[in-house]
This record gives sequence, structure tokens and C-alpha cells, in this order.
Amino acid sequence: MKLVNDMTVWFLKRRFERIEQFMKYPIETQQRIFSELIETARYTEWGSRYNYGQIRTVKDFQEQVPISAYEQLYPYIERVLKGEPNVLWPSPIEWFSKSSGTTNARSKYLPVSPEALEECHYEGGKDMMTLLINNRPDTRVFDGKGLSIGGTLHANPFDDYTQIGDVSAVIMQNLPSWAEFMRTPPLDVALMDHWESKLDKMASICSQENVTSILGVPTWTIVLLDQILERTGKKNMLEVWPDFEVFVHGAVSFEPYRDLFMNKYFPSDQVLYLETYSASEGFFAIQDDISRVGEMLLMLDYGIFYEFIPIEELGNDHPRALLLNEVEVGRNYAMVISTNAGLWRYLIGDTVKFTSTYPFRMKVSGRTKHFINAFGEEVIVENADHAVKVASHQTGASVANYTAGPVYMGDGSRGCHEWVIEFTTEPDDREAFILALDNALREVNSDYDAKRYKDMALTRPIVHFAPAGTFYAWLGKQHKLGGQNKVPRLSNSREYLDDLLAAL
Repeated sequence: MKLVNDMTVWFLKRRFERIEQFMKYPIETQQRIFSELIETARYTEWGSRYNYGQIRTVKDFQEQVPISAYEQLYPYIERVLKGEPNVLWPSPIEWFSKSSGTTNARSKYLPVSPEALEECHYEGGKDMMTLLINNRPDTRVFDGKGLSIGGTLHANPFDDYTQIGDVSAVIMQNLPSWAEFMRTPPLDVALMDHWESKLDKMASICSQENVTSILGVPTWTIVLLDQILERTGKKNMLEVWPDFEVFVHGAVSFEPYRDLFMNKYFPSDQVLYLETYSASEGFFAIQDDISRVGEMLLMLDYGIFYEFIPIEELGNDHPRALLLNEVEVGRNYAMVISTNAGLWRYLIGDTVKFTSTYPFRMKVSGRTKHFINAFGEEVIVENADHAVKVASHQTGASVANYTAGPVYMGDGSRGCHEWVIEFTTEPDDREAFILALDNALREVNSDYDAKRYKDMALTRPIVHFAPAGTFYAWLGKQHKLGGQNKVPRLSNSREYLDDLLAAL
């Protein structure tokens, strides 16, 4: 496999010049992408409705085209689902990604155009390995197999000629044969529908392979790794895969899981952790510098045009949408995208925070709907992840999953936050964990701290220590096992919290 590794490294290194180009000319790159999108879609129904032929500047675009959440765009997406051509994008749409960003019963279906597959998702996959090579020039990662945990595909109930599935499954189904040769498990296993059966087959097959990399969501990767360790009787995964080099992770924050991976699964400084930011709607960012933990380079030439709404303006009728040259480091923004699959000024639902400009690096700070602000405390997922990490460090714990929501004020009673937390390693002292969690949240969020002052508005959090397997069983009940499904960390209502508490 040495020849394969050397040839692949040589090929991918050529791409780095293109990455350097948009890092050097970010505004010009985005202007080019904008012009290409408008020109390509000008004769679609959407383009005709919003006079794309008359758009000359981004200002024209912002004045003529509304910002849309999924609900506003769905009437057009539904027509595409039913096979109607040239609605949002001129190219034929044969694939739809099913978004499982939350555990809501209602799923989102996003069109995946040929351009989105080739110029966005595939480019992202190649670039994450290019940036790995740039950080580790002597890598031998292509000497072995890359393991990826895929979702499933189903026939489109509206149109027999198209298919619907997790974006990972759509990508895998369309990979060229040479890429399939370099990954594991085989496609028929990776796309199996029944999660438990797939997990069992994956553990059996992958434990016998020379796996050198994993691409996956941390929560589901842990489930697979635990099954492989149980099957093989090994102490850690390096005894199973001695040449393992890199875990490429995304979808949820890695911070609550970092110590678990570094100490239990891959106890070696030679194993790298590379973060990516991708979703059903597109591939957005990749960690370009291993030393910058939690920071990712915004990839600007994937056929996506970006705008950013200051989070405090999100509820306004006409919020300001900023361009790259207008954003500030350290502020929270709701991300708006226009894509080469026909999503126009689409409010993706994520909040991001820039950590640098020129080049533009960011971190995902939360979700526009996943927060707790029942008492003016404005706690976001980034705050919660930090507090969980600090409390775990201080008490020797490792967290597998968690969710939190508000306890509302009653007659004469104060409010608080209520948590359900499942551990892979329980804290040495439960009370110490709760205290550390509360203190860390107070340190990182001044609004929460103000509400907690002398218990005037909020009292200390209530924490339920859930038995092992609680969240897995709950996701199974929601028919959300595997793929990109994940537990909502925070909610401003008790929707998820009460459902989970009923299962304890």
C-alpha cells in the first residue's frame, strides 16, 4: 500500500495551492461564487420570481431575496421532491439528504445537486485529507482503510426516480470505485437500514481491517469502538489498529469526548483529531491547524455564498446580514447560506463565532433553537459543553451524552436548569460534579451568573445521573439511531427533558 499512500499524498498536495488562494483572497472568492450562483439560477422559477436577471450586486440580492428558514422554502423543495425540474436549481436533482439535526418528528429534506456533490461534499472530503497532510507531511494514513459510519438510503415516496437518505449515505453511494477501495466497511454494510445489525457487522469486519482513520460523529463512533473492544478483548483501539492516525469528527462538540478518546480508545500522542463542519446542506469548514483546537477554516470555494446575522438581531423582521468583510471576532452569528443546490439565503440553524479573520476561522457555538433563555440567562451549547468538560476534569468523569432544559418558576419558587447526563465514567463525587458544573457555567456566562447571584432568580441545577444506555434507548424510541442523529443539548422548553425523565 506504500505506492497508494505516496500517490494519494502527491495528488492531494496539489490542492493546497487552491486553498491558499482563497485564504489570500477571501472576499474576491466569495464574490466570484456569488456571481456564479446568480447567473446559473437566473432562469429557474425561483430566479425568475426574484428577478435574478436584474441582480448586479450583493446589495441587490439582499434587497430582493428574503431570508428563509426551512418552513418558508419547503413549498419549493416539495415540488422538487415530486420531480418538478428547474424550480430552485437548473440541474436535475436525483438525491435528497434527510436532515436529522434534531430529534423532531418532522424531518427536513434538502436537495443535493450534482454540483453540490462534486464541488462541495467531495471537495470537502479531499480537502480534509489535504489539510491533514499539511499538518503531518509524513502521514501513512493511506496505507490502511478509512472507516466511516454511514446512514441509510430510501426511495423517495414522491418520486420513484430519486432517493432520500442521510447525507453520508448519499455521498457513499456516489463515491468512485477507487475511493470505495480505500474505505471500510463495504457499501452494503455501511448502508444497512437496521442499526443494531449494521453495528454488529461493522464491528466484525472493521476489527479485522488495518484501519488508519475514522470519519464519524463522536457519539456513534464510541458505540462502535466499545463493541469492537468487547468483541476483541483488547484494552484500547491501538491494540486493534496499531497504525491508526486520525479521527475526523463533526456534528457535535468534541470537547466532552476528547479525554475519553485520548485516554481510553487511542492513548497516544501520535493520534490526531481533525474537526470538520458539514451538514445536509453542505460542507462548510475544516480544521486547518492541528494546534488550533476547536477552530476551523471556512472553506470559501465550494459553491456556497455566506452571510452572517448578529444573533441579537435574529428575531427582527429585517435583520442585518453581514458579509465576510463585516464580521467581528468573538461575536455570535446565525449563518445564512446560498448554495449550488438551490438553497437561497437559507437560515441553516447554526450559530458560529469567528476566531480569526484573514484567514477566516470559526467555531460552531450552538444552534439558533438550541439554547436556554427562560430567565434571560442566554446559555448556548458552547457554554454547556465547556461546563461539562470542566466538571468532568475536576471529578474524574467522562460524559457520554447530556441534555438540559429549564425548570420554570412557580408560586414562591425560583427557577433552575435541569440536566440529564449519562456517563461512561461516573464522577468520583456527584455533588462535586454538580457544583463544578454550576461554577463553570457561571464563569463562562455572566448572564447566568447574574441570575444565580444569591439564588435570586436561579437556584443550583438539578442533575439526573442516567443509567448507561439511556440516550441510546431514547433515540431508538424516536427511530433516530445511527447516521447523523444526535441528542439536542439544550432546549428552551421541556420537550426533550420530560420525555427522557419519563424513561428513567
